[in-house]
Amino acid sequence: MSAGVGIRNYAIVTGAYWAFTLTDGALRMLVLLHFHTLGYSPFQLALLFLLYEVLGVVTNLFGGFLAARIGLKVTLVGGLLLQVGAVLLLSGLSSDWAEPIQVAYVVLAQGVSGVAKDLTKMSAKSAIKVVVPEDRAGALFRWVALLTGSKNALKGAGFFLGGALLSALGFRPALWAMAALLVLAFVGTAASLPADLGRAKARLKIRHLLAKSRAINVLSAARLFLFGARDVWFVVALPVFLYDVLDWSFVEVGTYMAAWVIGYGAVQAVTPRLLAHGPAHNEARPAQLWAFVLAAIPLVIVAALAAGAAPGVTVIAGLGVFGVVFAINSAVHSYLVLAYSSADEVAADVGFYYMANAGGRLAGTLLSGLVYQAAGLVACLITAGAMLVASGLLSLALPDTRQTREREARIV
Repeated sequence: MSAGVGIRNYAIVTGAYWAFTLTDGALRMLVLLHFHTLGYSPFQLALLFLLYEVLGVVTNLFGGFLAARIGLKVTLVGGLLLQVGAVLLLSGLSSDWAEPIQVAYVVLAQGVSGVAKDLTKMSAKSAIKVVVPEDRAGALFRWVALLTGSKNALKGAGFFLGGALLSALGFRPALWAMAALLVLAFVGTAASLPADLGRAKARLKIRHLLAKSRAINVLSAARLFLFGARDVWFVVALPVFLYDVLDWSFVEVGTYMAAWVIGYGAVQAVTPRLLAHGPAHNEARPAQLWAFVLAAIPLVIVAALAAGAAPGVTVIAGLGVFGVVFAINSAVHSYLVLAYSSADEVAADVGFYYMANAGGRLAGTLLSGLVYQAAGLVACLITAGAMLVASGLLSLALPDTRQTREREARIV
C-alpha cells in the first residue's frame, strides 16, 4: 500500500471513528443524567449499561476474528449502522411504560450500542496496523496515539454535547440529531474505503479466537484491570457525586466530564513525544512504570480527603492528575497491542485485546454503581487503586517489542 493511499484510508477511518465517538459520548451522558433525574439509584444506573458492556466483550472476541476474514470495512460500517439503530430504538422509549419495561428497553438499546461501539473501535484501531509500513514503529506509535487521543477528546465533547442537548432539546430530539450525524458518517465511509482493507491473506481458523501469544495475553489482562480501575469511579460514581453532593447542574457535570476526557485525549495524542524513544529501547517499560504511578493517585486522593481536604477541590484536581497519567498508560497499551501483533492477524489480536478492555469496563461499571451506593466515592477510589496495582504487576511480565519485530523479520 502506498503512503498516499495509506494516509487517505487512515483519514477515512479516523473520520468515521470521530463521528461515532461524538455520539457515543453524548448518548452515555444523556442516558445517565435523564434516568438519574427520574429517580434511578446508582446501581440501577449501572445496570442500564450492563448489556452494553457484556456484548462489548462478545463483540470484540468474535468481531476481530470476523474482520480478519471479511475485512475491516464491513465491520466498521456495520458498527456505524448498528449505532443508528440503537439511537433510534432509544428514541422510541415511552415514559408511560411500567418501570421494569423501561429499564429492559433501555438495556436492550444500550446492548445494540455496545456491539456498535466495539465493532467500530476494533476496526479503526486494527486499520492503523494495516496502513502503516511494518518497519516504522515510531510512525505506528504516533498514528495510534493520534487516533486514540483525538477519539477521546471527541468523546469528552460528546459528554458536553449530551448534557447540553438534554437541557436544550430534551431526550428524544437530541437522539434524532445524533442519528442524522451517524447516517452521514455511514454513507461516507461505505463509499470511500476499499473492500479488502484488513482482510487476512490466510484464512483464519476458529482456534485463532483464543490462541494468542503470551505478550497479547499478558497485555490484555493488564488492560482489563486498567480500564476497570477507571470506570469504577468514572461511569456512575463521579457524575452522581458531582450532581448530588456538589450540587452541580447537568451542563456543569457534562462539562467537567467532557474536559476530563478531552484533556485525557490530548495527552494520549502527544504521548509519543513525552516518551520519545527508538527501536533500541524496551517499549514495554513505560507500561510497567506508569501503572504504579497511576495506582498511587487515587490512594493519595483518599488520604487527602481523610485528612480533611475540601472534597470538591480534592476530587476535581486529583482526578485531573489521574487523567494525565491514565492517558499515558492507555496510549502505551494501544501501541503495544499493535506492536505485538502481525499485520495478517491484527484484527483477531486487537479484538481479543479489546475483549479484555470491555471486560474491564463491565467490571468497573457494575462496581461503580454497587460500591458507590454501598460506601461512596472514597470506596470507589480505593477499589481503583487496588485494580491498578494488579495491572502494574501484570505489566512487569510484558516482553520487549524488539523480540516480536525480530521474530516477524525471520518469518518474512
